[in-house]
Amino acid sequence: MSRILLVDDDTELTDLLQEFLTGEGFEVTVANDGGRGLELAQSQGFDALVLDVMLPIYNGFELLRKLREEASPASRSLPVLMLTAKGDTVDRIVGLEMGADDYLPKPCNPRELAARLRAVLRRGRVETEEADDSLTSGPLRLLPSEHQGYWNDQLLSLTGAEFAVLKVLVQHAGEVVSKEVLTESALGRKLMPYDRSIDVHVSNIRKKLAEQGASRDLIINIRGAGYMLTQSKSG
Repeated sequence: MSRILLVDDDTELTDLLQEFLTGEGFEVTVANDGGRGLELAQSQGFDALVLDVMLPIYNGFELLRKLREEASPASRSLPVLMLTAKGDTVDRIVGLEMGADDYLPKPCNPRELAARLRAVLRRGRVETEEADDSLTSGPLRLLPSEHQGYWNDQLLSLTGAEFAVLKVLVQHAGEVVSKEVLTESALGRKLMPYDRSIDVHVSNIRKKLAEQGASRDLIINIRGAGYMLTQSKSG
């Protein structure tokens, strides 16, 4: 049974979602403020975090930042699904830039939330169970079973979604991969209208690679077509 941490100060909503998700086979723990949510996320072995933006003590962005800055690989890679106000593009982009794996507008359909959680958890299981434990493209090396990536043997601090996107690009190095394919393969869902998720994840990946000495042109955007991992060279 997958363990889900739900952090939202709307008690009526958390009661509803907890009841529904429990009926769908999830074990759900609820926190109604960012302080308690961070404490639980740091100390308990959850499989995914559902996080609202507007919270007392720490808001969702502050909680996410603190979680991603943690030294432990588990805190950095914990899948995070943010609940954002419907139509609030800024919150969505900020959340993704800070390390959220995906988002869902509020008020959310409980069935859609369950489907998103299953997609995130399924992605992690598939990567862990893969027989081929290493994917390489020049100095870039990915270890799917460990959810870790390296550039010239320097560890890249990737979130689960960033790792999944980079993995698809490495698997198709030298080929253009559409945002539709990246969304379905890496995020486990269909590309939605005005969806910037892949763009933000790729931007984050570029920054983290550049910090280790990779060229910003290692991943290029082919306008109207998608993204391509070029032939990587060190330096």
